[in-house]
Amino acid sequence: MLDRSNDRIATSWINLQELLFQDCYEASIDRYRSPYAMRGLADATYELKTGLIRLGGNYAEMEKHLLRNFRKYAGKESVSEDLIWNWISLAQHHGLPTRVLDWTFSPYVALHFATENTQQFNVDGVIWCVDFKRIRAFLPIDLRNLLEKEKALGFTVQMLNDICSTLEAFDAMKTGHEDFVAFFEPPSMDNRIINQFALLSVMSNPTLFMNDWLNNHSDTYYRIIIPANLKWEVRDKLDQANITERVIFPGLDGLSAWLRRWYGTKHP
Repeated sequence: MLDRSNDRIATSWINLQELLFQDCYEASIDRYRSPYAMRGLADATYELKTGLIRLGGNYAEMEKHLLRNFRKYAGKESVSEDLIWNWISLAQHHGLPTRVLDWTFSPYVALHFATENTQQFNVDGVIWCVDFKRIRAFLPIDLRNLLEKEKALGFTVQMLNDICSTLEAFDAMKTGHEDFVAFFEPPSMDNRIINQFALLSVMSNPTLFMNDWLNNHSDTYYRIIIPANLKWEVRDKLDQANITERVIFPGLDGLSAWLRRWYGTKHP
């Protein structure tokens, strides 16, 4: 169930900019460095539901079969190194149901995903903003220590592999500990990942809805609501700023999606 107490409703384009970049000043270095991972959704009522959960049925049991067969048929040459975290990144990237969720460091990429589908301009959109600095406090000690040692905000696939080289080992880290969520950057497999400034979240239990976990740790996130009547203005200004499918999804499919909207007719 969604908790709406952390919702902040954008009242205008200008107000939206303030919400997207709030709390990003880092006094210790006198620079602007946002601690937020962001995920844009076209409908504010959507939950943070993974592709694995949406698969339905006995999906938790299916996870190992999905990944095993993906690795088998994709071929070892599909990844630069044979690590489970490389494979799960690649699988997510190509639409396989996994337990991970896509996020971005970029407020405008998140805003794009909240406003890319004009067929859903009759409903409010949302951007989930999760403070990955605060999230670290709930990690098991070995994972926290690794981040401290590396002086990193999030994990790389190699860092995760050094601690837990299988999903079973990752899940086992919650023994005597509450469930947790970790953010990691996928390898730069193609320009789409690079241009989307992507990162992924993974939970210590494949059956968990991330919004339920966040509701129990309400100081780690907030949500920006984009009212339906603001979506066209946001979309047109993003297009003018070149935040479009042509950039975010390099290739002919992305180009066609952008042109279809750019030359399309505005509808209610």
